[in-house]
Amino acid sequence: MTKENAESAVGWNFDNSYARLPDMFYSKVDPTPVDSPRIIILNESLAESLGLDSESLKKNGGLAALAGNEVPTGASPLAQAYAGHQFGHFTMLGDGRAILLGEQITPSGERVDIQLKGPGRTPYSRSGDGRAALGPMLREYIMSEAMNALGISTTRSLAVVKTNNAVIREERLPLAILTRVATSHIRVGTFQYVSHWGKQEDLQVLADYTLNRHFTEALQADNRYLSLLNEVIDRQATLIANWQLVGFIHGVMNTDNMALNGETIDYGPCAFMDVYDPATVFSSIDAQGRYAYGNQPLIGEWNLARFAETILPLLHSDQSKAVEMAQDAISRFADRFHDQWLTGMRAKLGLFNEEVDDEKLIAELLDLMLNNKADYTNTFRSLTFDKSGATTLFGAPAFLRWMEKWEARRERQSETRQASLQMMKHNNPAVIPRNHRVEEVLTAAVERDDFTPLTKFLAILSNPYEHTTEQEEYTTLPPASTRPYRTYCGT
Repeated sequence: MTKENAESAVGWNFDNSYARLPDMFYSKVDPTPVDSPRIIILNESLAESLGLDSESLKKNGGLAALAGNEVPTGASPLAQAYAGHQFGHFTMLGDGRAILLGEQITPSGERVDIQLKGPGRTPYSRSGDGRAALGPMLREYIMSEAMNALGISTTRSLAVVKTNNAVIREERLPLAILTRVATSHIRVGTFQYVSHWGKQEDLQVLADYTLNRHFTEALQADNRYLSLLNEVIDRQATLIANWQLVGFIHGVMNTDNMALNGETIDYGPCAFMDVYDPATVFSSIDAQGRYAYGNQPLIGEWNLARFAETILPLLHSDQSKAVEMAQDAISRFADRFHDQWLTGMRAKLGLFNEEVDDEKLIAELLDLMLNNKADYTNTFRSLTFDKSGATTLFGAPAFLRWMEKWEARRERQSETRQASLQMMKHNNPAVIPRNHRVEEVLTAAVERDDFTPLTKFLAILSNPYEHTTEQEEYTTLPPASTRPYRTYCGT
């Protein structure tokens, strides 16, 4: 079969609108080939939705594209330029170990980025090797697909390819390449880069491109750039509220890790909280707790303020008026986040209507969970199925009093108990990718080349609201440990 026929069988349908932007936005670069690639995991349902044939992806031409050994016809590989505040400090960044192959036009007409992570050095790699180890790429696959199953906006993972090459970190590790799918990779940091090093004309080009790609309705607004800011604020408020509701901690909410489309992006030192504690941190380098669970809404607002600063020249020709408009927009983030979070918490407790004391009721439960070191996910799961005896809160007089208040609150709504149960089942997952389970499957894959636990784990995570008996063993907590759980950046 010729290369053209093989690619036609795969179903690539590339367009490259980002590559048609000014040269300063990116650098053209091809992936660096690897030795003996093999697919470890392929997301066949995602492939189908993208218009790609899974069997053809597993064969020479498809595998070569996923490994970075061949550039598919129609693709225009590039590394995107961006900057960002990393732990509050501004710096020049860019895709140091990622290459955008191009934009796949799906059968439904959607435009999505197809990006390789770990395909080799780019002009933005600095002292890095542009490569990735197998463990972190499998981690991103697990976490992003779990987030998608939970109904939270996220980048997706199409495939992980393992090679015969190695990367050197603290030890030799198997080299892998992840294929990531996103509605785009436009970040707050993208605007920061153009604002800092480009001209106002470049900034307007980027803003118009972002509007046309993600916020077409805003194009009709009297001030399209103010509308852009408001749309981004809305999406981030919803996203971060959804993180909080399932106990997800991103770990590194730098401005370059905030996508304007409202998708969760860049799964580095991320994890799901076991025992409820707003101070929980998972990043090994976040010694001050900047990106702790309880700080995520505040950091989201801070990041949005940095975005607003970049587009001030577009908001109004009078800088003082532009600043006033931006401040007014940002000031509404907290209320938008709070409304989304409160609505979600009511759903987790099976509450259909609104009462003024609902927030107090929720706060009392969270305080009980904190003081009694209760597991976040399992507490809500126990409440869902009237198994309060399965939580560490059971027996505490304050919890029994809280239960009485909650039961009385549910009795005051017109919906049936069965309807309340169904609402709770659809908002309280049975399973999350618990840290100890993630580590178990990664250890099996990396150290023993055994991918059976990974496959089983992904199947369990694919329907988190199903509440099946098969999921039961994945709800158990890790053994007690004196060491806090930590994950790492840049691996």
